[in-house]
Amino acid sequence: MTDLRTQLIATARAMQPAGLNRGTSGNVSVRSGDGFFITPTGMAYDRLHEDDIPRMALVGSHVGSRKPSSEWRFHRDLYASRPEVGAVLHAHSPFAVSLACLRLDIPSFHYMIARFGGATIGCAEYSIFGSEALSTAAISAMTGRKACLLANHGMLVAGRDLDEALALAIELEELCEQYWRACQLGQPVMLSAEEMAAVLEKFAGYGQQ
Repeated sequence: MTDLRTQLIATARAMQPAGLNRGTSGNVSVRSGDGFFITPTGMAYDRLHEDDIPRMALVGSHVGSRKPSSEWRFHRDLYASRPEVGAVLHAHSPFAVSLACLRLDIPSFHYMIARFGGATIGCAEYSIFGSEALSTAAISAMTGRKACLLANHGMLVAGRDLDEALALAIELEELCEQYWRACQLGQPVMLSAEEMAAVLEKFAGYGQQ
């Protein structure tokens, strides 16, 4: 069985080619028993080795030679409050950041919004990075959802495992780009509450479990 830290590093390295981040921005974590592994702060992903990955407890302490990402709090709070979450990814992708800087929710302009658990994807209120206030705002914005935008900051997604977290982040960035482009041409036509409810019902049995 592949070490969770190896899988974590592979996911972190996949973020840049997927257009989700550049340099050392963003972070990713994976649940491990009663704690989680998370990327370290300020290290380039292509230089990471398994020994660089700290393991955190849900109380906020960590073990390892490297300090955890400064954003560890919203990772911890998602694991503590959402037992179905197995991996968390945060990125500063260009279109998600663009909408987040406008503090916009993403409305029901496309049926794939429902993949994230509802008819909209919310934008969490602004708080300084790494703070408990930011984590509280993010958890609130993600109630019943697998993702949110973070005002003047970026995106946050939560999946059942690392593969789903990365796929959700890529999908969210694509939807942000599509919404941004549609808005350049005019006012996108929104799907109704009834139409989105039908999509959500259909998604409940969609895909492989």
